[in-house]
Formats: sequence, structure tokens, C-alpha cells
Amino acid sequence: MRRTAAALATVLTAGLAGGVQTAAAAEPSTCGTPADHQIAEVQGSGGTSPVSGRTVRVEGVVTADFQRSDQLKGFFIQDPTPDTDPRTSDGLFVYSAAEVAEGDRVLVTGKAVEYNGLTELSPVSAVDVCGKGRVAPSRVRLPLADGAEPERYEGMLLRFGQRLTATETYTLGRYGEVTVAAGGRLFQPTDGHGSTQAETDARKLLVDDGSNVQNPDTIPYTDPRVLRIGDSAHGLTGVLGYGFGEYRLQPTRKAHFANTNRRPGRPRHVGGNVRVAAFNALNWFTTLGERGADTAEEQERQLTKLIAALRGLDADAVGLMEVENNGDTAVKALVDRLNQAAGAGTYTWVKHPHPGTDAIQVALIYKPAKVAPVGAPRSSQDPVFDRPPLVQTFRPASGRTPFTMIVNHFKSKGCSGADGPDEDQGDGQGCYNARRVAQAEAIGEIADGSQNPLVIGDLNSYAAEDPVEVLTGGGLVSQTKRFVRPDRRYSYVFDGQSGELDHALAGKSLSQQVTGTTIWHVNSDEPVFLDYNTEFNPPGFYRPDAFRSSDHDPILLGLRLR
Repeated sequence: MRRTAAALATVLTAGLAGGVQTAAAAEPSTCGTPADHQIAEVQGSGGTSPVSGRTVRVEGVVTADFQRSDQLKGFFIQDPTPDTDPRTSDGLFVYSAAEVAEGDRVLVTGKAVEYNGLTELSPVSAVDVCGKGRVAPSRVRLPLADGAEPERYEGMLLRFGQRLTATETYTLGRYGEVTVAAGGRLFQPTDGHGSTQAETDARKLLVDDGSNVQNPDTIPYTDPRVLRIGDSAHGLTGVLGYGFGEYRLQPTRKAHFANTNRRPGRPRHVGGNVRVAAFNALNWFTTLGERGADTAEEQERQLTKLIAALRGLDADAVGLMEVENNGDTAVKALVDRLNQAAGAGTYTWVKHPHPGTDAIQVALIYKPAKVAPVGAPRSSQDPVFDRPPLVQTFRPASGRTPFTMIVNHFKSKGCSGADGPDEDQGDGQGCYNARRVAQAEAIGEIADGSQNPLVIGDLNSYAAEDPVEVLTGGGLVSQTKRFVRPDRRYSYVFDGQSGELDHALAGKSLSQQVTGTTIWHVNSDEPVFLDYNTEFNPPGFYRPDAFRSSDHDPILLGLRLR
């Protein structure tokens, strides 16, 4: 389970007084007992209620009803006659099952409390329906101007008239959540797109489903098709709540996402007479119950998807990451199934001379009819490598020009066991950056001693981070940077931010013979509940195809070799 803190940002459209339009503002109240506090007085101008712990009586119009047991078990009200202080919210959550409907004017008595950061009334001793009213949604935009905080809109009915793009679906199946952003998908600040973390946070908004239920029976935004990162919506409307560390919009109108990021059925054409790929296989294990599949059913589902992805790539040589380090057992099982689909003997593999002691290793498979190994495979005994690289020189079966694949999987950004220079330095590069820099330096030396080097793999470093700059500073050329548009240059999504963790860097001479490069976006844009796992994933969504075969997108290159 992953929960991440993020800032929501909104700005009122010019011309709206306080952002609230009230068709019923002039109607006299029909509540027999007057309120003793305005909602704005309960909310206050800060992060917590100034009357927290006190029983108050407020009047408002019901703007959203989420009272069912599988919802929030309460409703939102808003003052149709707001105060003039823009710092105070005019909306409030009421934790109560008392029967109300949207548009009811109600008088509510209850204790003002802060529940996990949300100002609400709980417990509630009385809810009196005393008429009808209407509150129009405040028109807001992302990001919020002048450093204003979203707290001013907590509990209020809002409408986002701008186009907002889905930028994270990791918790869509588990909690019914999707993160959207203004100005298109969000990128990691260290990926070289020119944004800071603060600017990135200010552009995003979490959209929830009005429920705290895990694994909802109906997953939002999956009919008639599953939502992909990059799809977009206009006019999102709902009330702004808070919970689990962040502000969240609870929709009051069904959101419709346009299919603005269509699934790529096949990789883009890359040309050349030799096709080379890099693919993180997301813990392909033949041993059940370890990092990969837990059951034989899951293993079969995983293998089916991996084969679909490899068949779609149709590469002549593929560097693989996250293959179980159990000799040749896992890689052989993959090749055997691949050859069942592609034809006997279509692929074979390079035996890793020094796979290391980590639970996973890098691997290299190839088509012997297309490329032939030149010399024995190599690796490195340098203790800087957790997962030693696999180095193999090939030549085209119909040519003489050699090229050397250097397959890598650098140390991850996780902080377990990190100390000294490997601790997070607060520069956005995560833990173990010093280790990855040292690994990049060692790979640079291997590349310098190789014929036409091609450094590929999961470097666990975004495009503008130190390890990648070490490699490019040493003369290697990023092929994705040459051939892939900046807005399509990503292979992984973490915390709602896309970035390029997987790389293909060629020596200068080989770079001149690269005819094209693409990142096949079959994984990072797809919801996680489409993968091979059976836990928490509704069975109706599984397909025996390449989509969500991993959490990383594969890279494909074309080489014109004589």
C-alpha cells in the first residue's frame, strides 16, 4: 500500500466574489432556531478549527451526499451566505447518517473536530432539514496563485474548468483514486524537464471516489475502457476533502476522461537491419513465493504477458533486468516459452559469467539467425556492483560491424541500509546516488574498452541525474534523447511523476549507425490492476497481452550495421 503526500493548488477565476455563486442566497432561512456559528467561523483562517472541541450549530446547504456505509458516512454542507474573508472556507463535512439530500437546507448541531486533518462535525446530535437551497460550485484553476493554500476551499463545492490530465493511477484499483495535473503529465524534477518539485506539486490534484473502502467492487473510470495516464478531463466538479495526508476532490458529477493517450498496439518503427531492446521484466522468477509470482496461476499469467511484450518488440537482442538469479533456470524458461511462440531455435541466451549474489540478475537473449556472438561474454568483479553487468559483443549474421551490448541494472533509490554518502542528500536523486555514480564510472571504463559500446538497462537514475551525466560526459550518446520527443521520453511512473529510468546510450561511432529509437509505452501508463497478480485485481481485467507486463516500458533501437 502506498500513500503519498501532495499539495493541491487552485485559483479562483477572476470576477467571482469569493468564488461562490448562490442562487438561493436571498431566500430567508426557514430554520426555526438560528445558527450560533457561521461555517467560516468553524473552519477559521488556519489549518485547524479555532473552535475545535466545542459543540456548534451551523446552517448550510447540502452540496454532496456520501452517507452510505461504503462511502464517507457523511455529507458536505456549504454556507449560501459566505463571509468576506477569502482565507476561510465556507464548506464543512458532517459525519452523520441522518437522512438528507443534495439541495437540502439544514441546521446541524455537533462537535467541531479535526479528524486526520479534516475539519468536521462529529459526533452530531441534531440534523434538521428546514428548506431548500442551492450553492453553485466555485470556479477554480490549478495551480493556485500567490502562494494561497487549498485549506481555504476545504469542504467547498468546486469546479475545475480547465483540462486536467491523469498523471497517476497506482491506487485506482485499491482506493478508487487518480491524480490529475494541469498542463499535462508531471515529470520527475531530476528528469530534465525544467520543473521544480514545488511547481510539480502545485499542478496536481487527487481525485477520489467518495469512499474509504479498499478494493471497491466497481473501479472508477474503467467503463467503457480503462483509464490510462495521459487521458484527460474537463470540468471536474466535486467537494474538496482531506485525508491520508492530502487534499482530495470527491466528485459530485461523474468525470469523463477523453482517450487522449491511446494505447500503442506496436512499437514505433525504428528501422535498421538489427533491432536491440532493453526490458525490465519485473521480477521474472521461476521460484514461487519469492519476488515474483506467488502461485502457478500467477506465474503463467506473468509469463504470458512477458512473451507478448517480447514478441511485440521482435528484437534481435534483448537485455533483460530483474530475472531470478538461479543460474540459467529462469532465463531458459523464458526463452523456451518464447520459442514456442516464435518458432524453435528463434532465441537463445548468453550465459552470465558472473551474475553476483543478488536475488536478481541481468540477462541477455538473442536471435542466432540475426546476430552472432564475438568472443566470450564478460562481466565485472568490481564490488561496487550489486548486480554485475553482462557484456557481449555481437556482429550481424550478414555483416561484419561489431557492437557490444553492456546490460545493466544499477542500485535502486531505496534507502534500506544506506549510510554516509549513500544517504539521501536532499537533491532529488534518492539514496545510493553515490553508489550509482561509482557504477556509472565503472561502466564507462568497460565501454571505453569495448567495440561500439551500447550501454542499456535500468540505471535507476533519471535523465538529468549524476550517473547519466557521468556516462554522457564520458562520450556516450543518449539515443532516446536523439529520437524520442520530450513529452514521450519516460519509462516509469513513481508518485505520479514520469521519468526515464531506462536508458540506451551508444558510443559516438555506433550512435551514427542508430536509425531510430522508441520507448514502447505498454506498462508505465497502465493501471497496476491489469498485471498478472490475482490479489486485489478483479479477474475480468486480465488480458494475455503486453499491457502491464511490467512496471517499466521497454526501449527499442534500430541499428544499420554492415
